[in-house]
Amino acid sequence: MNQLSALNSTGRRTDASIQALAKVPEVTLGFWVIKIAATTLGETGGDAVSMSLNLGYLIATGIFAALFIAFVIAQVRATKFHSALYWATIVATTTVGTTLADFVDRSLGIGYLGGSSLLLALLLLSLFVWHHTLGSVSINTVDSPKVEVFYWVTIMFSQTLGTALGDWTADSMGAGYSAAAVLFGGLLVLVAVAYYWTNLSHTLLFWAAFILTRPLGAVVGDFLDKPVAHGGLALSRYSASLALLAFIVLGIVLFRQQAAKSAH
Repeated sequence: MNQLSALNSTGRRTDASIQALAKVPEVTLGFWVIKIAATTLGETGGDAVSMSLNLGYLIATGIFAALFIAFVIAQVRATKFHSALYWATIVATTTVGTTLADFVDRSLGIGYLGGSSLLLALLLLSLFVWHHTLGSVSINTVDSPKVEVFYWVTIMFSQTLGTALGDWTADSMGAGYSAAAVLFGGLLVLVAVAYYWTNLSHTLLFWAAFILTRPLGAVVGDFLDKPVAHGGLALSRYSASLALLAFIVLGIVLFRQQAAKSAH
């Protein structure tokens, strides 16, 4: 790609190839801290609407799906990366993922294993179609509306799968919330080790970590708000959600994320 030079309004030279940026943040430690908090908020916030407000999984999914679509449209229409908008869209995917997974697992009666299997198939299909269509699933290519649609659909499936997988591990497998959190946290550490000390694809490892943060957030969220008799702390879903939201906002302010450099 040839470098394109131009003069800006101040008469200074700019380099378009150097300035090309994706509409997603750089993957840093701050990114993962906020991501885990967002996935935990998705669990407590989703349960607050579907359970605490007694709206049920289907209506709650409809509400959060509408928010998800609205945020994705705003994200696609944006001309550059906006940290607050990006994370609002991520939170929308985690909340709709929570209620949708609960609807599939419980209301449709296919169970956690059936729901996890179905959602894993949908996630892999999304990644396959994305790669087959555009040649890459790297986040550094998320710089056009077409790629963004693939990106957000894939993320929504990953968030939904994470909820089902977390519930299956903690409940059906009998691991409990704290043990499940240690399990998923340990798997994330292994992914980090592979990132720094192996030659495995960084794109593959990114998606592995992205998927694993969701069940981690799901079991941590359940640990916060489930009854003590069920292994939780019995905290209010509303107060836990507000505390997590405040933490996310603080993280956005403190970490000051930059847009990832585009591969195009």
